[in-house]
Amino acid sequence: MAGDMFHLVFTPGTFLNMFNSATVVILAGLGCLLTDQAGMMNIGLDGIMVSGAFTAAIVSWLSGSWIVGLLCAVCVGMLFGLFYGLMVIRWKSDEFIIGVAFNIFAVALTTFLLRSIDGQKGSFHPATGFVDRIPALHLGVIGDTPINISIMVPLAIVLVILCQILMYRTPFGFWLHASGEHADALRSVGRSPDMMKYLGSLGCGLFCGLSGAYLSLGYLSTFQENMTDAKGFVAVACVIFGRSNPVLVFLAALLFGFIDAAATRLQDYLNPTLTATFPYIGTVLMMLVIALARVIRKKKAAS
Repeated sequence: MAGDMFHLVFTPGTFLNMFNSATVVILAGLGCLLTDQAGMMNIGLDGIMVSGAFTAAIVSWLSGSWIVGLLCAVCVGMLFGLFYGLMVIRWKSDEFIIGVAFNIFAVALTTFLLRSIDGQKGSFHPATGFVDRIPALHLGVIGDTPINISIMVPLAIVLVILCQILMYRTPFGFWLHASGEHADALRSVGRSPDMMKYLGSLGCGLFCGLSGAYLSLGYLSTFQENMTDAKGFVAVACVIFGRSNPVLVFLAALLFGFIDAAATRLQDYLNPTLTATFPYIGTVLMMLVIALARVIRKKKAAS
């Protein structure tokens, strides 16, 4: 049985699903690390993502174009990012309270709008028209497994590379980091820390809106109530685990994606309710590793 499970998990299909599943977390993680670099930890990612997912599905259905749906989702995400910036930067609100409020508000609002527009609970099932899906790339066949990935997967990889360059090879990246760690030094060279924080918050909204659009138009082909399923918090965990480094965040998200894909494969052998918890158990273990590493570093520093 163990051998059958091993061969079932380590297949081309599993690794393909790993990238499809991880892309949601990768995009949200890139947004989170922008605010983290600016000295803010936005835990309201789920709220922004679910708003983007809802907007993308509805606008795609109304317009018949996934591009229009995606662009509108990005705009909604950036509006959330701007509002988050105003609350935290201008009005000095607690960033964690605002993040929790975002999550509660967005889930409640999208649920209400879904039931008002569609007239039913659960998922979006338009009576007329369809939700235009983000196209997939057909990369051939390995064995009996067709290799189809959404165009958002390679886009996410490109964005990771661009963010890595932006963060560590351009003045913008140094200014963004300085706005959170060395605000007075940034002012001394004529740059506004608050402006950099706003840009980080807007970037977070952009990436989370993009993640939500992929969730409803690429990963699935519909909108479901609370469909992010706490993936925003997984993205936050990946940012902490990856120390806000885009490449390390990408690798942490791939680990989550692999566990998620493997858990789906194991549903024939284990209880599906149990396997559904595997990705989140992996996330908890990831945070435990971080905590233990910090304790070890403190003990070494004290000795």
